[in-house]
Amino acid sequence: MARKLIFLLCVVYMFALANSQEAILHIFDASSDKEYCLVYNSSWTNLSTSLRNAVEYQLVNLTSSFLCSALGVAPDSLRGKAVVVMSGECDFSQKALVAQELGASAILIATKKALLTPSENETDYGKVKIPLALMRYRDLLDAQKTFPDGMTVRLYAPLVPVFDASILVMLILSVFTVAMGAYWSGTSERDRLNEGPVGDYDRKDSSADLSLYSPLKVVIFVALMSTMLVLMYFFYTWLVYAIIAVFCLASATALYSCLDAVMECAGCASFNFSCLGKGFSVRSLLLAAGCVTVAVVWGVYRNEDRWIWILQNLLGIAFCLNFMKTITVSNFKVCVILLSLLVLYDVFFVFITPFFTPNGESIMVQVALGPGATGEKSGGNMVEVPAEPTAPYEKLPVVMRVPRFSAWARNLCGMQFSILGYGDIIVPGLLVAYCHRFDVWTSSPKRIYFVSCTIAYFFGMILTFTVMILSKMGQPALLYLVPFTVLTSAVVAWRRNEMRQFWTGMTYDVLDSSTGPLLQDGGSGYDSGAKC
Repeated sequence: MARKLIFLLCVVYMFALANSQEAILHIFDASSDKEYCLVYNSSWTNLSTSLRNAVEYQLVNLTSSFLCSALGVAPDSLRGKAVVVMSGECDFSQKALVAQELGASAILIATKKALLTPSENETDYGKVKIPLALMRYRDLLDAQKTFPDGMTVRLYAPLVPVFDASILVMLILSVFTVAMGAYWSGTSERDRLNEGPVGDYDRKDSSADLSLYSPLKVVIFVALMSTMLVLMYFFYTWLVYAIIAVFCLASATALYSCLDAVMECAGCASFNFSCLGKGFSVRSLLLAAGCVTVAVVWGVYRNEDRWIWILQNLLGIAFCLNFMKTITVSNFKVCVILLSLLVLYDVFFVFITPFFTPNGESIMVQVALGPGATGEKSGGNMVEVPAEPTAPYEKLPVVMRVPRFSAWARNLCGMQFSILGYGDIIVPGLLVAYCHRFDVWTSSPKRIYFVSCTIAYFFGMILTFTVMILSKMGQPALLYLVPFTVLTSAVVAWRRNEMRQFWTGMTYDVLDSSTGPLLQDGGSGYDSGAKC
């Protein structure tokens, strides 16, 4: 009974509605209507949650005044009306108190600067009884042109779901990528093992991929990652273009590798031909042209938020898949060292670095989202809307991005995204891939290590998103994913009495009579069905 109650409460919370810091200014007359972005503080200002129930006001334009005092304003000119004034000269609460004394029912503050969630001394705001919100000055000018005969307005702030469906999409994308990348790594391992006798196989010398096989290499790898992150933080303006160029090249190559493997599985003909004494494949040429085109289109339109996220996610998935197939970890010991160091790396750069940076910002979040994503960095608790159209800021292509569906219909203040870093897919994915390769080496039934570790990743992601929703701030996902995947893999190995083999991987003596051979008859002995 208790479990059912907890489950019910979780479901209710997921679909509960909450206030955001963005509102809508609905202006209309007898023949037309138009809406504009407002930013307000839901802790101090109560607005209707629907247009139908919103109070109707006549809007008085006093942008020629800062309204820091009642001088020059006719006593009854604002009574029962909404007033818009310019920002500056005095704080928001003083403007609101003056408007309130003059009988105004609401106050809008127009600004030529970025719209920030208004915040003042809580004691002063307790005295303010009328709605207060910020709007862009350019929006007011547009409204004056659209409604030259006067403006009737309504202010409302639709509730947004605590749980946005974009998180579910992100969960599906991440689990799919990890599972497919690990599956591809395992089947590639099986194919390599079937090519020759065991004695001819050497993990360190394999030209098919790159292997992390020693703790020293892992430490160097993490140190290089840390150095690169710090350099990106201090020299973001210049290095971002180098990373974008590398991503275009790497993702196009990865997309080609993925699509070529899919076509090979599907049995698509290659249509080989020769020209000038060299052999060519029509399939390969078309694939290469298509993949390069996708990468170039992304590179050209990378700052077009409305649709380019689809291409970025496609290229990102291909990049992660190819990375997990190409970069391998030789044993569980190296996996534990690598993942443990990266958890410390993640936690340090997310939670500790704000104590050292000038503005109290996380180096990890700052680099991942770019310098202009204030709203996303604060998890929606702090909103910043540009007052004027600005050149798009460059963002590193290191995250999956899915628009928040709750804000899809109304993007008056700008599109909002749910994000997940590639590292939160690749790092646990390397362990899941190792589990699948170990399934190949030991001919384990039903791919027990691979399936168990993938399920553990799934539940780790659910915990990550749950903590993120409850805390209303971004989380270092590896803090939750690594314990789930590492402990699950270790428990499976312990329960199957294979911890020694699992810990040392291919360096384990495959002819140890106490456990039997890992490989038989020069092959994997692993029946995984189709080659793909």
